[in-house]
Amino acid sequence: MSERRADLVIEARWVLPVEPEDAVLEHHGVVIDGGRIAAVLPAGEVDAAFAPAERLSLADHVLIPGLVNLHTHAAMSLLRGLADDRALMTWLQEHIWPAEMQHVSPEFVYDGTLLACAEMLRGGVTCANDMYFFPESAARAFLDAGMRASLGLIAIDFPSAYAADADDYLRRGLECRDRLGNEDRLSFCMAPHAPYTVGDDTFRRVATLAEELDLPVHVHLHETAGEVTASVAAHGCRPLERLRRLGLLTERLIAVHAVHLDRTEIAALARSGASVAHCPSSNLKLASGFAPVGELLAHGVNVGLGTDGAASNNRLDVMQEMRTAALLAKAVAGDAEAMPAHRALRCATLGGARALGLERRIGSIVPGKAADLTAVSLASPETRPCFDPASHLAYACGREHVTDVWVGGERVVRDRALARPEFRSLERRASLWHNRLRRKSA
Repeated sequence: MSERRADLVIEARWVLPVEPEDAVLEHHGVVIDGGRIAAVLPAGEVDAAFAPAERLSLADHVLIPGLVNLHTHAAMSLLRGLADDRALMTWLQEHIWPAEMQHVSPEFVYDGTLLACAEMLRGGVTCANDMYFFPESAARAFLDAGMRASLGLIAIDFPSAYAADADDYLRRGLECRDRLGNEDRLSFCMAPHAPYTVGDDTFRRVATLAEELDLPVHVHLHETAGEVTASVAAHGCRPLERLRRLGLLTERLIAVHAVHLDRTEIAALARSGASVAHCPSSNLKLASGFAPVGELLAHGVNVGLGTDGAASNNRLDVMQEMRTAALLAKAVAGDAEAMPAHRALRCATLGGARALGLERRIGSIVPGKAADLTAVSLASPETRPCFDPASHLAYACGREHVTDVWVGGERVVRDRALARPEFRSLERRASLWHNRLRRKSA
């Protein structure tokens, strides 16, 4: 027997490690020890090298890296369906912002984020990039859920229940980072909301802080044609050019939505090393348009997938975003190869990790990385037969096929059930918020 022990071996019918991108490993075992991936070996070689304390056989499954939701507003799960079928600015100004002013609190954010975690984990998402008020309350929910998160230190130039002005937002966000910076499952982003809610002075401060603290900058950008037109009228240039002048067009930038881009802007994103958080379902629901994802990928721009919030999607379902993104990319580019299945999976995993500066820790099944893993069953009639598991993940599977999820080696979803006790009172909490919001709306 080998002298090298391990905590767990997961043997699966297929393993898609994402690195290299097109690899499909059949009948392999992923060895986990101390929360990290120790080895990826053919199943027949595992016993010769390791003596695991536990072994799990997934005979009909594909094992993939945990999915990364590169853009969401997790607490807005409590606003799901509140004001559907409206244009973006009408939706924000007449419905969402007023509701937030009345209801958002640390308790709202904790409960809404925990609800979002339950949905995301059951759909195979192990890491989310969140942008919302009271990030410390969101952090507590992510930690209680056992999930990994990048917390946005939000900045807006108008008051909310969370902060009085831009200085207050930044101060409170940095204090949150100072208190929680040692949590292994948390990282941080600067999160100026959007060019139409943030002034030049605030953007300059964000650029300075991002450089000093080595943080990504997560911002809604070029989401609608109206945003671009308004920027030209107010600032004499398009939003991306404005951010370039303010020092924000760098490899740290995560441009959320990035729908209305011309070829010059696509080339500028590629040169800078910036990333795009592509949110296809939200773009469709709010009639924002079709992002030129095929061109972005062809130019070498790093693309990750996001759901946006549950109030504008209305699902925190990255598997659905994979399918929608792959299909739309083909239609927009007029090219069936614009986003192949393996590339869609890479965007949903390593692309998001890279944008967050976490590509050395998560995003692929590689020895040394954290054991953030998702098991997807291909045993049901709608997934038979299987010629290519990557194709099934992109075009045939849904989140209902996710059976098990690990974060840092911890099995947080077991046989489709959430494992942590913090979720037990979730239904009651969501019902209480539903009643409060419904009374105010009435």
